[in-house]
Amino acid sequence: MNAGFDFDNSYARDLPGFFVDQQAARFPAPGLVLLNTALAQELGLDPASLSGQAGAALFSGQALPEGAHPLAQAYAGHQFGGFSPQLGDGRALLLGEIVTPGAERRDIQLKGSGRTPFSRGGDGKAALGPVLREYLIGEAMHALGVPTTRALAVTTTGERVERPGFPPGAVLTRVAASHIRIGTFQFFAARRDTDSIRKLADYTIARHDPALSGADDRYLKFFDAVLDRQARLVARWMHIGFIHGVMNTDNMTISGETIDYGPCAFMDTYHPETVFSSIDTGGRYAYARQPVIAQWNLARFAETLIGLFDAETDPIPMLTERLADFPSLYAGYWLAGMRGKLGLATEEAGDLDLVNDGLALLERHGVDYTLAFRRLSDAMRGEGDAFAALFGDAGGPDEWLARWRARAEREKTPPEARAGAMDGVNPLYIPRNHKVEEALEAASDRNDMEPFERFLDVLAKPFEQREGLEDYTRPPPADFAGYQTFCGT
Repeated sequence: MNAGFDFDNSYARDLPGFFVDQQAARFPAPGLVLLNTALAQELGLDPASLSGQAGAALFSGQALPEGAHPLAQAYAGHQFGGFSPQLGDGRALLLGEIVTPGAERRDIQLKGSGRTPFSRGGDGKAALGPVLREYLIGEAMHALGVPTTRALAVTTTGERVERPGFPPGAVLTRVAASHIRIGTFQFFAARRDTDSIRKLADYTIARHDPALSGADDRYLKFFDAVLDRQARLVARWMHIGFIHGVMNTDNMTISGETIDYGPCAFMDTYHPETVFSSIDTGGRYAYARQPVIAQWNLARFAETLIGLFDAETDPIPMLTERLADFPSLYAGYWLAGMRGKLGLATEEAGDLDLVNDGLALLERHGVDYTLAFRRLSDAMRGEGDAFAALFGDAGGPDEWLARWRARAEREKTPPEARAGAMDGVNPLYIPRNHKVEEALEAASDRNDMEPFERFLDVLAKPFEQREGLEDYTRPPPADFAGYQTFCGT
């Protein structure tokens, strides 16, 4: 079976010993639930050949496309600060890599495909709800312009899985620039296997930073590139109120893509210490701590690279210096994005105070983060009532609004143009948690995909206001307090 896949499996070819060959579990009655037709076309695949029972068999691992080489990748990782020297793909298989018509290499992976040698006692399977969640959030992040893995398909397996309520089993087909993680490097560093780290680093450089291949200082510049990608990525998370929820080192990709949407969520009411993940009891991965954790994870990555430098070079001061620059690098990306959210195209010394004071105002009055920035567009157009209404009768925003207007008036562009630019970076539609849960409950509990598919359509155009979608812009009802997310394993 080919179905349009043209595999070139460089990971399997170039890195023997970095994985184990593995076949998917046998499932009784696979059924295709979703096919991401647009993504299939981007990958150069034929959607027609991927539909129906043929697609169900392929995307559940029951029938392999010609040239596939299913394997489970090895990696380690710090999970909530504690190091596990062996994790690996416990419920996922890399089918192989394809090169798109745009000459981009993409991994095709099955998630929820059954046990592997890395399963650590788990069943290696996935429930339909978490699989649909990853599909939905990944597509939303893509539409929001955030680097992310994406879902190509969802299949059910025809069986129930051992989770609360025995939900339907499912498999997600995930597409990524690669699945190489900080934890992949940690796996070999934990074994003091410098030769394998060097082989992995050279392979990863050739794949993600080919301009550095062969350079004498390539490992240092490679670290710089990874650090820069993570600074940009986390800044984008913060701009949209996204909380990853499980920023373990095995969930940080070298490519700079967001991966693993288990306990993630979008913040409604602005508060820096917001946590949704049920397992993050100490708030390690709270919204405001995400940049700090990114730097901590990058320090663990730097440690794995130390042995790659020649004997005459002490890499520790150089790597330490670059790590120390991360906060300012991140802050630059973050502030540039926040200026855009406020409709500011130039830089002034007081901008940081203006942004921080505005955020403090949102926190003090318990204002919805997404709506606050979207309503500022109205204020830019001279219609500030919608923004002020978010604060109730408190009258809190008046002084800050006056400062913001004075700052904005020093811009050269007219107000309407600034407001339009703001609408282009401040989403109106995000995966609000209560709407996510409504869609997943309908699909998983009632076999009703209509709410999910409608929500997916809404999220495909997050910045474009459309009639009849007002319900998707509203904050959660009062009885939705205390919302928690779960990893789905």
